[in-house]
Amino acid sequence: MRPHVIIRYIGMVMLFNAAFIFVSFLISLYNKDAGQLPLLFSFLITLLWGVFPLVFVPKATDLSNKEGYLVVVLSWILSCFIGSLPLLLYGGEFTFVKALFESVSGYTTTGASILTNVEALPKGILFWRSSMHWVGGIGIVVFVLIILPSLGKAQMTLSKMEISPLAQENFRYRTRKMLNVIMVVYLGLTVTQVILLRIFGMGLFDAVNHAFATVATGGFSTKNNSVAYFNSVPIDIIIIVFMFLSGIHFGLLYSTITLKKNNIFNSPIVKYYFWITIIGIALVSINLHGKIYPTWGESIRYAAFQVVSLSTTTGFANADSSIWPPFSILIIIFFTIQCACAGSTAGGMKLDRVVIFFQALKSQILKIQHPQAVIPVRIGKSVINDEIVNSVVQFIVFYILVLFVSTLILTGLGYDSLTSLSATAACMGNAGPGFGLVGSLSNYSMLSDSALLVLSFDMLLGRLEIFGLLLLFMVKSWR
Repeated sequence: MRPHVIIRYIGMVMLFNAAFIFVSFLISLYNKDAGQLPLLFSFLITLLWGVFPLVFVPKATDLSNKEGYLVVVLSWILSCFIGSLPLLLYGGEFTFVKALFESVSGYTTTGASILTNVEALPKGILFWRSSMHWVGGIGIVVFVLIILPSLGKAQMTLSKMEISPLAQENFRYRTRKMLNVIMVVYLGLTVTQVILLRIFGMGLFDAVNHAFATVATGGFSTKNNSVAYFNSVPIDIIIIVFMFLSGIHFGLLYSTITLKKNNIFNSPIVKYYFWITIIGIALVSINLHGKIYPTWGESIRYAAFQVVSLSTTTGFANADSSIWPPFSILIIIFFTIQCACAGSTAGGMKLDRVVIFFQALKSQILKIQHPQAVIPVRIGKSVINDEIVNSVVQFIVFYILVLFVSTLILTGLGYDSLTSLSATAACMGNAGPGFGLVGSLSNYSMLSDSALLVLSFDMLLGRLEIFGLLLLFMVKSWR
């Protein structure tokens, strides 16, 4: 293993962070707000951190798997610390732990916040929060790979480490083409949403920030009451549509736009995603009608927004779902754990794994009935090999174990079971809001530093799909 090569690639990631901090500084400078100095100092520190390895470390275009994993995982961790720097230097509500929590939440596109007054922040700092979402949405390492096409074999190694095997399944392209497809879809969705939000009355600054957060399935808003602030049916509909689209595999979206056969209409996973979302919205709407909202229109509007928001791990809110009936809350918690499709910007368990798990369960039951039969696990016409099935089962078991242990720790710290479970599920799933003390129109400011650190670790575990982060502690055992 070559530490100097790892440091050089992490330096590239730091430079990319510095570029977005600089843009945030320019916005702060234009508005003459209090974010100017914190952002300027953060930019200079990050720039120096990125430049030195590129100047003093020789160029290398080949990476081993071990080096690739370390570059990806350390880039995420160090980016979270860099992201907290402008917030910490700004001060206000940000202590070190709270700034780190906000930064981890930003990069992992969780959207959980400790802020009680988001609107008090300078515009430059608000833009930086949204930038962390947008950079983290498809992965900061992926961004670097897209911008720097001359990395040779290292490009393939890093993309393999950053993009999960499940996500790569529907990318039927070579590495460079795959990265371009991701960027085209990501930019296309973002720009289109900004235009539509502007048409229907949202200001340019708010439109850009909300588009960043929607397409990245993040959830940081520029308003204290999130999307509920705008109280606009057209804006709700636009955000629902783009949250839903951002929860679909980007390769399938690209294939659909380019009229290829491997598209969203032929995908069993997308069909399941569509119908389970419709069923969830219907059940919650029925449960809310007459109890929380007097009309069917209101019930469907708020149910659709909250179900899609949590199922795609976006975390925006247009209503206070913490006061909803227990039936609706449990359905939303289910969607928070299941989440959306692999290959999208959504976090969490991914419904691809849920589908494979139940198909494997069905296959096992049939084998018990017919011991001599060969019954493969299928998704549509595709046969899923045993290695993928085993990895899916292991992931789900470990995911539930971490969920249980983290919930146990939070209850041990004195929080009620609903707050503990929903906060853990929301952070592991990178969804943001939970219930109880961390409801959709509330925040995480009431939690202790110990609880925030536990949930920060959960957010990174969820974003790096558990094993990616755990491998960091087992590097010595690699051969």
